[in-house]
Amino acid sequence: MIKQIDIQDIPKCVKVIKDSFMTVANELGFTAENAPRFTAFAISEERLQYQFSNEHRLMIAYYHDTVKIIGYYSLLLQDNDECELNNLCVVPEQRHNGIGGALLKDAFERAKKADCIKMNIGIVEENKVLRKWYEDNGFIHIGTKKFDFFPFTCGYMEKNLGGETIDLYCKNRTDPRIQKAYALYARHGHL
Repeated sequence: MIKQIDIQDIPKCVKVIKDSFMTVANELGFTAENAPRFTAFAISEERLQYQFSNEHRLMIAYYHDTVKIIGYYSLLLQDNDECELNNLCVVPEQRHNGIGGALLKDAFERAKKADCIKMNIGIVEENKVLRKWYEDNGFIHIGTKKFDFFPFTCGYMEKNLGGETIDLYCKNRTDPRIQKAYALYARHGHL
């Protein structure tokens, strides 16, 4: 079952995030010393509580048997009709069972209900398997950035949530949301 978390679920979510992101850290050689800001090391109950209470993020978990959390993601709604998907993860022992895909589909649906027209994500660029998974789910790679405080390159991706096609007549509409969606399609060569 996928549903929005309650504040008392935050400690369980922190454990799921840490356990999930630690596999990437181990695979790519990240440690608390060389990558203290990497999610596996930087996530805390205080941070999630702040995101829950102050940023009012949508925080969603995949519950096994309605009690145990085995997957998680959050959505930060932005004031430009976009949203940012964060910390989508599944505990290692439950991977490759469709849970990540179910969480991503749920994120798309919730973002659309919140009137988002674009979803943004940041990934570890060196994680080629993850990048391909997001591309297979409709995300477009838009660039990279190297930060001094990370031993890896940050990759940035986005997905249009406005549908697969857009009619050319939309460019003549006066509704700014339609104009924005049209501009987004045009920018990425979908027209």
